[in-house]
Amino acid sequence: MKAIQYNAYGNLGVIQLTETAAPVPAANEILVRIHATTINPLDMKIREGYLKAQIPISFPYIPGEDASGTVEAVGTAVTNFKTGDQVFACRFGGTYAEYAVFPEDTVARIPNNTNLDEAAALAMPLITAYSVLVTNAAIKAGQTLVVHGAAGAVGQVMVQMAKALDVHVIATASGDGVALVKSLGADEVINYKTEDFTQLIKDADVVADLVGGETQAKSFGIIKKGGLLLSIVMPPSQDLAAEHGIAAKFVNSAFSTQAFEFGKQLVEAGKIKASISQTLPLADAAKAQDLVSAGGIRGKILLKP
Repeated sequence: MKAIQYNAYGNLGVIQLTETAAPVPAANEILVRIHATTINPLDMKIREGYLKAQIPISFPYIPGEDASGTVEAVGTAVTNFKTGDQVFACRFGGTYAEYAVFPEDTVARIPNNTNLDEAAALAMPLITAYSVLVTNAAIKAGQTLVVHGAAGAVGQVMVQMAKALDVHVIATASGDGVALVKSLGADEVINYKTEDFTQLIKDADVVADLVGGETQAKSFGIIKKGGLLLSIVMPPSQDLAAEHGIAAKFVNSAFSTQAFEFGKQLVEAGKIKASISQTLPLADAAKAQDLVSAGGIRGKILLKP
């Protein structure tokens, strides 16, 4: 099969389109013929070697964490899927390829009101939003949530999921992202380039940090005592958390059928919609990663084998 591989840590030059053997599903795994995968920031962090200690990998390494496609074969212990099912799924590594295997408990049938492109664009954002809002925040109706970086693919889904849970959402964005996030239902949108969110927000219950850096550091002061800061980009300072009387955590996306099914129901109810920026062939993986690294992307970039 065709696949993108890294053969060493490094810049875009280490991204190579190669021929390699297709994986074979174990007893509890599903072999999926990939229709589309997407670019996630983790792909570049791994390639550049920033996560060597936390996420050791072996070369050659096939990147990618999400995909949509058609079930090609199932392992002997798989009971909920059959050949021909259209699915979306997540795993750590392996989706920049024509085929990938996934544990059965990280796969779901695509929502009945989406196509395979849309399902691919939704996979990781749904899992991440669920991991932040439901698993870690246990957010409740009526609470106030701040979403930094709300115009990105994950931010858009997080805003929509929070509104479906009757949460008051304050979002930060810039440029055309301000109108976009408003259209998704955010109660308040702050243009972080022209407004100081620290002067406009106070006593938030939860901050979802999708940006990191200075934005994260400034966010401790806008959270009420006993509140929560959750970041998907960098571990928050525990000293600052203690100083402000809040809890702060770094959140990894936890792949699970439960998370997929939760998000799938909201998609089928029309409460969450996919956002696709553009579609490129698998051979253009380096170009696609460069576009995401440059920032300003308002939806997912899809790669198709």
